[in-house]
Amino acid sequence: PAERRKPFSPALHVVFKLLAPMPAPRPPEQTSAGCDNDPCPVRPLSASFRSLFARRVKDNRPAEQRDPGWKLFGKVPPREGPIKDPKKIQKEYETKSGRAGPGNPTSPRQSVRKNLDFEPLSTTALILEDRPANLPAKPAEEAQKHRQQYEEMVAQAKKRELKEAQKRRKQLEDRCRLEESIGSAAQTWIQDILPNWSAMCTSRRVRDLWWQGIPPSVRGRVWSLAVGNELNITHELYNICLSRAKEKWKTTAAPSAETEPEDSGSLDRESSLELIKLDISRTFPQLCIFQQGGPYHDVLHSILGAYTCYRPDVGYVQGMSFIAAVLILNLDTADAFIAFANLLNKPCQMAFFRVDHSLMLTYFAAFEVFFEENLPKLFAHFKRNNLTPDIYLIDWIFTLYSKSLPLDLACRVWDVFCRDGEEFLFRTALGLLRLYQDVLTCMDFIHMAQFLTRLPDLLPAEQLFQHIAAVHMSSRNRKWAQVGSSHSMKAPRKGTFSGSPERSRTCELREKTRKPGVCVTCV
Repeated sequence: PAERRKPFSPALHVVFKLLAPMPAPRPPEQTSAGCDNDPCPVRPLSASFRSLFARRVKDNRPAEQRDPGWKLFGKVPPREGPIKDPKKIQKEYETKSGRAGPGNPTSPRQSVRKNLDFEPLSTTALILEDRPANLPAKPAEEAQKHRQQYEEMVAQAKKRELKEAQKRRKQLEDRCRLEESIGSAAQTWIQDILPNWSAMCTSRRVRDLWWQGIPPSVRGRVWSLAVGNELNITHELYNICLSRAKEKWKTTAAPSAETEPEDSGSLDRESSLELIKLDISRTFPQLCIFQQGGPYHDVLHSILGAYTCYRPDVGYVQGMSFIAAVLILNLDTADAFIAFANLLNKPCQMAFFRVDHSLMLTYFAAFEVFFEENLPKLFAHFKRNNLTPDIYLIDWIFTLYSKSLPLDLACRVWDVFCRDGEEFLFRTALGLLRLYQDVLTCMDFIHMAQFLTRLPDLLPAEQLFQHIAAVHMSSRNRKWAQVGSSHSMKAPRKGTFSGSPERSRTCELREKTRKPGVCVTCV
């Protein structure tokens, strides 16, 4: 019966309405009347989704008619407007402030501002743009103050740029002048001096040119002639030593248990071939040409290995790699080996690389004589702080200043060293102490030792050579050789340095435990 049927739930009523066929469209006058009878008018499903995902209509009104978008903290983007020209902003500012007019002449600051060649746009906009409407207006006094500060900043920036431009121009002129002098000096060496070397090498003119620095294009040839070849080393001998070093490297890579005990000394010396690999990576690391994969890595390795086999009694000692590297940069491989072997055969270098303590003490004592003669105040300061010469001289002499000084300055020191011999090495040391004596007199032992073992990177070359020239290598009418010979007679026993007993025990320990490839300063 009809009375027992349950009415549909409201949800089913809505579903049936959606699934029911669309009725015929009503006339316009019946649309509003039908809404009174139907309490829940239902639209088609497509119309419902269309209203749900309706697109927002873009506001095409101009930016001036929209609401202001300025917000200090928030996600509301700033209002969009036309980008103003900075010069237009400046004119508007001057017009508002009444500063640019026929009866109001410009101030000197304004003239400076207008004569500038550049216009920092961002800062101009920040200084000259009015504050937003929702912020209080800037007072006239504050605006004028900010304007003056801005003009001062721009003027200072302009002056700084002018100074930097003048400095760069001066550096360029100095470089061009230096290149011209080097080119003319190279022509003099090539055309006049080198063809007549034996007759002109000791002349006053050549010595003056030598002091000014040998041109890089002829430096290697001059070094070879000045060092000489007293050992009579040939290119064939270099190839023999190199082949022996390569064989030694192969045997070290695959060691055998059979060794002859009587040849143990030679094997110990030649075992320093392995230590060469460790030291090459630390040779002029800033150049990146002697490290693994660099263009001169194998050349440096070959020269040091060949010398180790040529002089197994000396072996390899730290510091040799720097000397060989400087020679490689100026000479061919075989010629660099010849100059390297003859250079290390000099008495001073042989005494240091073989750690001959008696001869080293002789050099240190002679150095102190000239140190006290030239720099008495600094010498007394070193004595009070117990700073002995071996602390800083050993590293300088071992590498011939190639590790302590910039490379171009070290090459210039080498130029005069090849002319004057070992005396110039100690004269250069006195020149360095004289250059920095004002700094050293204010330091204690630790800071002096650190400063002298690691000199400043930017070291003025001309000032250094001026101080070297001011050093007098004569004491009581005695020259360097005479002072050295007088101290060699009264040199202390082997293994003792002047100083504390701990230093003497250290020297004895160096002699007992010294191994090839180990620097005497690191034992």
